Amino acid sequence: MIASAGSDCDVLVLGLGPAGASAAAAAARAGARVIGLDKRAVAGLPVQCAEFVPLSLGAEVADLARDVVQPIEAMASYTEGDGPRRDPLPGHIVDRARFDAHLVETARGAGAECRFGRVVAEVRDGGVRLTDGSEVSARLIVGADGPHSLAGRAIGSVNRVLSHTRQITVPLVVPHRATDIFLSASTPGGYGWLFPKAEVANLGIGVDASERRWLRILLEGLHATLVRRGRVGWDVRAITGGAIPAGGLLRPTGALGATPVLLAGDACGLANPVTGAGIASAVVSGRMAGEAAVAIVAGRGAALDDYAEEIADLFGPALDRARRRREGVMAAHAAGRLGPNELQRSWIAWESYWSDPFDAVSLAEGVAA
Repeated sequence: MIASAGSDCDVLVLGLGPAGASAAAAAARAGARVIGLDKRAVAGLPVQCAEFVPLSLGAEVADLARDVVQPIEAMASYTEGDGPRRDPLPGHIVDRARFDAHLVETARGAGAECRFGRVVAEVRDGGVRLTDGSEVSARLIVGADGPHSLAGRAIGSVNRVLSHTRQITVPLVVPHRATDIFLSASTPGGYGWLFPKAEVANLGIGVDASERRWLRILLEGLHATLVRRGRVGWDVRAITGGAIPAGGLLRPTGALGATPVLLAGDACGLANPVTGAGIASAVVSGRMAGEAAVAIVAGRGAALDDYAEEIADLFGPALDRARRRREGVMAAHAAGRLGPNELQRSWIAWESYWSDPFDAVSLAEGVAA
């Protein structure tokens, strides 16, 4: 056991979603005294994602099968109503509420104290102050508190580029084993989707924050179109939405006085700026943050820089490519030139996403010419 040196805990984790619960479990498993705080009343609720995870997540979450609702075999990408282009993309649709709750169970089983319904008012040197006036002191803070992270703001790592989403859950009329992606000039900085979940489907739209006023209308249009095609029903069984970081990797480490701070998951911009995918990177980065936290409080100061370097090496290249592709889309949108070719060059299914030097600069030069 690591000595707490007068603090309430060695490692204080803010947020108990996939990143925070994974960090809490890893740190507690290694012998640290861990407290995790989450403003939500219940782990995993409300659900704010489309619930797809890649097969590779099974390597991080050994009991992932208990949360799987149905398998996914492929991704079908539609451009402005054409298509689809179909590509193999094996994965799972999970019950995200159950998935999150099980990760918290794992953290508690490792010895972490997980507290829900706790709202942080201030992150500062030595710990946090809650809105009820109480305080929690810690030797190190892990910020896994989402795209609007208070921990990130405290150390100057802020997600300033965001996409906003709106999603409904509707009856699925025709059984389906693919994730459907709808690319359109009407959804700059995002896309529409249909993700099947057994007898229902998660149907949603994501756009750049500057266009979020159109989300409801765009989603109603997509819903009506798919009803007419006989794919889904009219009944809306749930509505959700939220913000997704879309600006790429932020600096994942810092300090508040003598208190080291590590960021994980959405708090340090690990959601893919193009696809919005972030569950797997949250789990992996959370585990890495928890391991690094234990090394740091045990006196190995170099672990702080090691964590930042490992995060950059593992996630940086893919995030940078996606960020540049998204910037290219937004530049095309601003220039009134966002058409099928630009959309396809900025989506992972097309070869040009991986090969073309398509970014805001090259697009601006093309428009000027």
